[in-house]
Amino acid sequence: MKDSADAQTHGNAGKFQNPKLTAKGEERATVALSNPQTLWFNTGTLCNIECENCYIASSPTNDALVYITADEVRDYLDQLTDRAWPVTEIAFTGGEPFMNPAMIDITRAALERGYDVLILTNAMRPMMRKTMQDGLLALNADYPGKLTMRISVDHHRAELHDAERGTGSFAKTLKGMEWLRDHGFRMAVAGRSVFEEDEVTSRAGYAEFYARHGFNIDAQDPGMTVLFPEMDEEVEVPEITTACWGILNKSPDAVMCSSSRMVVKRKGAKRPAVLACTLLPYAPEFELGETLKDAEGPVALNHPHCAKFCVLGGASCSA
Repeated sequence: MKDSADAQTHGNAGKFQNPKLTAKGEERATVALSNPQTLWFNTGTLCNIECENCYIASSPTNDALVYITADEVRDYLDQLTDRAWPVTEIAFTGGEPFMNPAMIDITRAALERGYDVLILTNAMRPMMRKTMQDGLLALNADYPGKLTMRISVDHHRAELHDAERGTGSFAKTLKGMEWLRDHGFRMAVAGRSVFEEDEVTSRAGYAEFYARHGFNIDAQDPGMTVLFPEMDEEVEVPEITTACWGILNKSPDAVMCSSSRMVVKRKGAKRPAVLACTLLPYAPEFELGETLKDAEGPVALNHPHCAKFCVLGGASCSA
């Protein structure tokens, strides 16, 4: 994964270098943590598969972000209370979260404090192990309606999904989704818009896929069927200045870093760290400190993802 300095080498040469000023000398836009609603935890970058275009480079061998523990999660949940953040949702991403052996305990720690929980998963073998299935069934029974599983379905057609995730991946994910369906879990889907297919066509395809398999997922709701744009740091994008908010008729309160932070644990680190954004786990300038207090300051939109993915693309990772 490239950091923002590496991203200068192609179409964005000279851009995204100064956190205060753009390449043209204009004041760079910043985003305040105005309404924290979601606290994300990266459970570790290890994954059972290696996708073609994984934004975090997860794989069976990448342990750059190591497994976070249940006690470390509880510490940050305590900090939420201490800092009086109005967070309603705790979200978990990876890697594949169900590679983390503490995943059930981690999820319960959030649910037992009353939070809604969102887990991003490929619904493949790690989730389908009996210990994980038994744990999930207990959680869903104990906290009905509080747990959402967001399944990575890169495309509603098997051959295109498998082009990203490997031959046979679609069938394995479908089996996991059918198990979740049959046991009454609330599901959402994360897809990708990298297949030269307009959004209307894509959502229609997902709707047909859901109907064919009896999945109670709304293809038209962008919170239930999330279509992520391509995240190519070499594609030229404009820098976001303070004037852009008025030009775009958009509020900084609509950008993801106004409402969320992510906790990661780096390999070799004694303590986890808090990041400004779920999409930039390896960019050091987006690491805010070890505590939620450290992470309460504004974030400079000093990366191509800030422009293309969040401000211009209007993406949101939350449910």
